[in-house]
Amino acid sequence: MWGQLRQALDVARTIELRLDWLSDDAEIAKFLALLRAGRTTRTARATFIATCRRREAGGKFGGTIAKQLVHLAEAITAGCAWYDLEIESSSKCPPELLDVLLGEGRQIASAHFFQRRPKNLRRVAADLAHVQPAVIKIAAQCDSLAESMDVLRVARGRKNVIAIPMGEVALPARVLALREGSALAYAPVENATAPGQATLEAMKHLYRADALRRKTRVYGVIGDPIRHSLSPVMQNTGFQARKMDAVFLPFLVRDLRDFLRAIRPFGISGFSVTIPHKQSILRHLDDCDPMAAAIGAVNTVVVRGAGKLYGYNTDYVGVLRALERRIPLRGSRALIFGAGGAARAVAFALAESGASVCICARRMAQAKALARAVEGEAVERPRLRREFFDAIINATPVGMYPHSANSPLSAAELNCRLVFDSIYRPRTTKLLQLAGRRGIETVSGVEMFVAQGTAQWEIWTGERAPEAAMRRAVLHALRNEEKIAVR
Repeated sequence: MWGQLRQALDVARTIELRLDWLSDDAEIAKFLALLRAGRTTRTARATFIATCRRREAGGKFGGTIAKQLVHLAEAITAGCAWYDLEIESSSKCPPELLDVLLGEGRQIASAHFFQRRPKNLRRVAADLAHVQPAVIKIAAQCDSLAESMDVLRVARGRKNVIAIPMGEVALPARVLALREGSALAYAPVENATAPGQATLEAMKHLYRADALRRKTRVYGVIGDPIRHSLSPVMQNTGFQARKMDAVFLPFLVRDLRDFLRAIRPFGISGFSVTIPHKQSILRHLDDCDPMAAAIGAVNTVVVRGAGKLYGYNTDYVGVLRALERRIPLRGSRALIFGAGGAARAVAFALAESGASVCICARRMAQAKALARAVEGEAVERPRLRREFFDAIINATPVGMYPHSANSPLSAAELNCRLVFDSIYRPRTTKLLQLAGRRGIETVSGVEMFVAQGTAQWEIWTGERAPEAAMRRAVLHALRNEEKIAVR
């Protein structure tokens, strides 16, 4: 904890000390002694919040309320200006006792709902304010973007409210919490203390959560799953390189209508679309680029005046840029494995370039339909072992992190000059490893990912994308992941 505190002091001025995460009373006493003895100019500039949350309220402290209050009192003596006391404890303590023990500190009265968001958040806020704390805090599990915005609304127009939407779906709302009026937003140095938290590094440097304003333009990527996406790294790097007041967020979207209803409240200006929404988003658009309409899949949406949605597909741009540098596409024979939204973009891009397109997929009915759309050929999987192609392209998610040990095709099915995997995470997929062992040229999905992403960035901003900086950021993130995996 002391090591994490030193890391936090490098980037944050307000730091919560979760004393309940220490193993016992002796460890708490030892840490507070370090805090008391280790006062420096750097620590003196920081504001510390002491928290010793009991198990009843979702924390880790197993002691009595009396012992909890003693630890908080010791923390105030050690230099903590604030303390957080959950309603489960404060409701059982006479105000006079709190004033005697903790009167030197300022109270955050908190309520946590880890299972579901309460229906009447204003009633919760009123109950917390009853003990007249300096600040009230409400943290609630949110299963939709609508619920996460409801939590943030509690803080609007009030300076003494901390609003925390919890859960994976609520991560964008956590990032926007300060912009929406919450007095604080929380981020862990290493140990997540609630579901859906972004790391301190991400909150401070990737999303710049403390610099976002009401006029900051909001963009994002929607999908399920979405945590794996490096789109926020790439797109935010572009915004920062061009010094734009904009942020790009990951939206876990299980219910597309929930996201569409959140566009206006979140102030979203545009978004990218990934699995499984590339085709289903079409019926919610007001208009669409002719190429995207022909492909039947959209990966880029611009939000125009009055909330009108206009769709594009930049995946085909990524395919062309990734492949045309390696092989002459006109007259080549290319096999696409897959028949979903990504496969459709690849198929149309290759067909437009004059390639002979073959489609193989787990569902042959889909493969045949896509083959007809591009005047290509549907290929049964058993034929792959005896036929030759100039290029084989994987357009399925098989082999994507965290299932990196899987490959959509076996080594015996890779009879070609070049294998291109549209997956970029990991950079070298199992499929590419199999191809490499057979001496086949390989192309990583990073090429397509960066190309389609910079095209998106330019559609949204109307400016030339800083492609080199965006590519470096993606490669740096992937290399760091690979180092961690090796360890």
